[in-house]
Amino acid sequence: MENFLNIDLNFWQFLVFVVVGILTGIINTLAGSGSLITLPVFIFMCGLSPSVANATNRIGVFLQSFVATSKYAKEKPEVFKDSLWLIIPAILGSILGSKIAVNIDEKMMNYTIGGLMVFMLLMLLFKPERWLIADKITKANNKTIGTFITFFMIGIYGGFIQAGVGFFLLAGLVLVSKYSLVQSNGLKLALVLAFTAPALALFMYYGKVHYGYGLLMGIFQAIGAWLGVNYVTKIPNANLWIYRLLIVIVAVSAIKFFV
Repeated sequence: MENFLNIDLNFWQFLVFVVVGILTGIINTLAGSGSLITLPVFIFMCGLSPSVANATNRIGVFLQSFVATSKYAKEKPEVFKDSLWLIIPAILGSILGSKIAVNIDEKMMNYTIGGLMVFMLLMLLFKPERWLIADKITKANNKTIGTFITFFMIGIYGGFIQAGVGFFLLAGLVLVSKYSLVQSNGLKLALVLAFTAPALALFMYYGKVHYGYGLLMGIFQAIGAWLGVNYVTKIPNANLWIYRLLIVIVAVSAIKFFV
């Protein structure tokens, strides 16, 4: 446990933590996929193994999701009505996914994260979200077996690796459960919070979490989430700049994993 509390960062590395933490907190609030930045930082700068980095990353995800969801629930509580049909299967899937992550071989986890980087880079370049049409709040159709299975599968992915899960949640909410993007963006935050809690608890139980790095990054991510909800959403073209930044960082990280 002692090794998982120590923080060994010089001034410039600490500055990277501050910038990356705040930036990814904003990114996850506005668009998602911030974990595609934090995972390489944990692995290549902090020297954590892929499985420990994957687990440690959940502290920041939990803290920023809590901040953003609380703010969203206060301003638009109607968005979360009848959401248990989505949350329960996502939590069940997350428990299974995190159990898989705990038992996976380190080398396989490294290739999994590297492959994910390549996959997410392609998704960013092809911008599949253009198929998700935004409209006003609608009456969703979420109490179906199809919805239950969909969010159980998304929960497995979220519990296993989490990075990039925001897109899958939006796709499931809009295309399967027929929510509008207005509702989906709020529900996405609540679902990530719901299935991250049991996943983080399981990783902690198996001793996979580096609390020092995780809490340090998580504090700045929570600040970023607060800034994202309160200020950054009002900046013109904020999503466009985040999109461009993600492409550059994910491309570099994907190369790093396989070189």
